[in-house]
Amino acid sequence: MNIIEIINNLGNKAKTASTKIRVLKSEQKKIAYENLEKNLKINTKKILDANKLDIDNAIKNNLAKPLINRLKVTEDSILGIIKSVNDIKNLPEPIGKILESWEQPNGLKFSKISVPLGVLGVIYESRPNVTIDASCLSLKSNNALILRGGSDSFHSSFELVKIINESFDKAGLPKNIIQMIPTPEREAVDHLLSMNNYINVIIPRGGKSLIKKINEKSKIPVIKHLEGLCHIFVDKEANIDLAKKVIFNSKLRRPEICGATETLLIDSAIKEKAYELLLPLYEAGCEIKGDEFIQTLDKNFNSATEEDWSIEYLDKIISVKIVNGVKGAIEHINNYSSNHTESIITENEDQFIEFYNNIDSAIILKNASTQYADGGEFGFGAEIGISTDKLHVRGPVGAKHLTTFKYVVHGSGQIRP
Repeated sequence: MNIIEIINNLGNKAKTASTKIRVLKSEQKKIAYENLEKNLKINTKKILDANKLDIDNAIKNNLAKPLINRLKVTEDSILGIIKSVNDIKNLPEPIGKILESWEQPNGLKFSKISVPLGVLGVIYESRPNVTIDASCLSLKSNNALILRGGSDSFHSSFELVKIINESFDKAGLPKNIIQMIPTPEREAVDHLLSMNNYINVIIPRGGKSLIKKINEKSKIPVIKHLEGLCHIFVDKEANIDLAKKVIFNSKLRRPEICGATETLLIDSAIKEKAYELLLPLYEAGCEIKGDEFIQTLDKNFNSATEEDWSIEYLDKIISVKIVNGVKGAIEHINNYSSNHTESIITENEDQFIEFYNNIDSAIILKNASTQYADGGEFGFGAEIGISTDKLHVRGPVGAKHLTTFKYVVHGSGQIRP
């Protein structure tokens, strides 16, 4: 079979599987998760060996260091993946919930009940953990799934899908609920995006160019975010020690993730504190790019160009600007933000409320790291992505967001006059 026939076959199987999985009971899903937890641990060496192939190829192909960091799997990260599986297993069931109910004067009783979306198509690049997160969240929400891992993570993802299917098959789950496109060819993505007769929603995880391409070409609804251009604003009434801790974590805990802070804004009323705020970052090897005032603080601080305010660095680089109070911060963020995540450091509740009310991003934090933009931290077990869209779902996308609803109406012989 050629690639088009292969993908059509996957779509047909997924659609059939979606009709079987929609009525799957929680007890059977629990067994599948427990099998997966055990098998991930047992097969740690196989996963690491497959990941080494991907890392070696990435180095050979001169993949950027932040992308290699995203790609890398370790024994510790496998333990983190196992914990994520366990967290998802223990989440409340999102399917069959009565979301609303009411009765009309004519005696008709209405219920709005959560149901699966059907078939999900997840397209991702260099994060092997997405394979597990997407599969477990799809199972929790009774959806079938077609995965298309990128060439960078192909061996890791392929090995993980084998382990997933062995675990789910042993639990007696329907066949073909988790499938992976067996080739990294780009033609596979193009065809997948046209399969609106099989797939109900596309969820991309990757760089700006991938998301842009998918958004332009897809005939299927897309849950997406373009970039994680996250900001922190340090207000004049901030606790400076708290601010230093939050800024450091927001930028350097994992600089390569979409929740990493890329721009720091400092209230002009406390600009004399700017060097104190920046020194921990600089000493940890972070490049500082700043406006004219920031550049005067240290000869090693570089100039931030107009372009810098719009860059998602995904690296140990931060752009820094002095702004005129909360209004200046709001103006800057609304000009440059990707509407992902913003944080304000302040002890003044009125300043926070003004910040919150005037910024249209999916996540707004007060006195906390932007790296909390994560489904696991929200209590969702994991995330299949972070949406900066406004329709269907916004922010971290967990199992309960991979649902739609249907109305059920109970009558007693009513006819419409």
